Amino acid sequence: MLSLLLIGKKLPVDVKGMISSILQVVIAPIAAGLLLNNCVFFFFYRLFPKLSNAIRPFLPVLSVLDTACCVGAPLALNINSVMSPFGATILLLVTMFHLSAFFSGYFLTGSVFRNAPDSKALQRTLSYETGMQSSLLALALATKFFQDPLVGIPPAISTVVMSLMGFTLVMIWSSEKELSI
Repeated sequence: MLSLLLIGKKLPVDVKGMISSILQVVIAPIAAGLLLNNCVFFFFYRLFPKLSNAIRPFLPVLSVLDTACCVGAPLALNINSVMSPFGATILLLVTMFHLSAFFSGYFLTGSVFRNAPDSKALQRTLSYETGMQSSLLALALATKFFQDPLVGIPPAISTVVMSLMGFTLVMIWSSEKELSI
């Protein structure tokens, strides 16, 4: 219905397939992560503590590399479109979307929970959560359910912008915390 309203065309969408993909992309990794972190990794740590401690610092880097590969492929395949006015427009829109999400999360939380004992931490948490939208999920769904390769460009650009903005906020807030100590 939204595509009909925005572009005047109704796009056929496999709702059951999308729900299945969302479960596979979101629920399965969370369940696997909980299982690995709480059960398997616990037993692995008991059996191989030195190996576990050696591997753990590299897991965030592995996650970043995995995300970079997921995002890099659609951007590389469509580099001409990314570098065109179309790409610049998408970049501007995505940047405005994430900025508005970060700001609204921060300021709306501040106005609603201004008397909370730890309102600053709550503001930062909700700002981060609203600004960090699930662009990788959108990318996975776009590439699986739509034939046009250009459909993957907005979520790929969004993932990059969202990550850079989120990282920047965390760096600013952590430096403020260090200055106040």
